[in-house]
Amino acid sequence: MNVVFRKRYKENTLLQRAAKMAADTVLVICVAYMLMSLICTRAHIIGNSMNSLLQNGQTVLINKLPYAFSSPKRFDIIAFEAAGVNSSRVYVKRVIGLPGETVQIKDGKVFINGKQLENDVVTDDILTPGLVSDPVILGFDEYFVLGDNRNNSEDSRFSNIAMVKEENIIGSVWAIISPIRAFKFI
Repeated sequence: MNVVFRKRYKENTLLQRAAKMAADTVLVICVAYMLMSLICTRAHIIGNSMNSLLQNGQTVLINKLPYAFSSPKRFDIIAFEAAGVNSSRVYVKRVIGLPGETVQIKDGKVFINGKQLENDVVTDDILTPGLVSDPVILGFDEYFVLGDNRNNSEDSRFSNIAMVKEENIIGSVWAIISPIRAFKFI
């Protein structure tokens, strides 16, 4: 009888360990999913305005945390919603002008506070200066954004986007997650 009892005890112990391991795994997956949904969201890239870094049809992961503790910096790639636009469209652009700065595009180049922008990731001349053909002073909570494909981008140069208010910024683009062959951290 003692042998039968030990065998059943071992079987129950193994079953309990397996059940505990399965429950722990499910719990970890649920907690990880909840954390990711709180700090991250995703967006689909529509169009070619951020070529060559981001391509039409890709899906990016947006980290919502960085700008809860600090402000966007020049050349950050941000995701935002345009003010006053009644759509769920998320725009992805590069920060060029910071709050309080004066922005202008002249002779195909970006000027910040009267000086040509240095270390810009794009060197192509800008053909359409739009709203910033004359100097524009950004408000204390406004950012001037441009797409990397400067001559094929709907960005702060145009009135439907204009200057991006800090309250409309969702977060920073963190990674390309789809298609899987294009996966990379940004």
